[in-house]
Amino acid sequence: MRKQPRRKTRPVGLFQIQAYPQDRSIMNHTVTMQQPKRAAALNIRTITMTALLSAMAYVLAFAEFPVPLSPSFAKMDLSDFPALIGAFAFGPISGLLIELVKNTLQLMTTSTGGIGEIANFLMGASYVVAAGVIYKHCKTKKTALLACVAASFVMGAAAALANYFILLPLFESFMPLDQLIASFGAFLPFIHTKLDIVLFNALPFNILKGLVIGGFTMLTYKRLTPILKGR
Repeated sequence: MRKQPRRKTRPVGLFQIQAYPQDRSIMNHTVTMQQPKRAAALNIRTITMTALLSAMAYVLAFAEFPVPLSPSFAKMDLSDFPALIGAFAFGPISGLLIELVKNTLQLMTTSTGGIGEIANFLMGASYVVAAGVIYKHCKTKKTALLACVAASFVMGAAAALANYFILLPLFESFMPLDQLIASFGAFLPFIHTKLDIVLFNALPFNILKGLVIGGFTMLTYKRLTPILKGR
């Protein structure tokens, strides 16, 4: 007869438990099999939630409000809110994709030849990516607050550049520059140049917009986390 391999034993109290050398390899193989399945499930949920948040952002883009102390053609919306939620929950790439999908869908009904959507994407993407990168390194409430504040100033800077080089030149194709400046000057008398519009209207307004969206996010994110993460 073939000699059986000697079983190793491990003492536990007054008894000895027999252990086979191959037991550990079986357990390691089981854990290895489970990890790819778990990662695949997380990836599917991330893609699904990113798509859902993109749809929400697209719908919210139609709910426009007039910008305070600005002409009637200056509008605002809260469509960056779902993108910021996505950036916090799944990382800055998710927030970036939400902004990209939202603005790509808006191209179907654009009245600016895509220029407005490009500017909106640059401003929104700068906001959610900045916030997502900061929050990703330390996921605490304090860091989330810091991320929202810092990202608001980043978006303000991006909005200043986008307005000066993209949006205001676009408006100039519909309205002479002097008339455009006068339309803003009617609300803020110290506006006399295109740069004044950027510094005293676009920059502070977009910082304020970022802080408002960040405030909504701070109030709702923890409540939405179980739904987003499937917990």
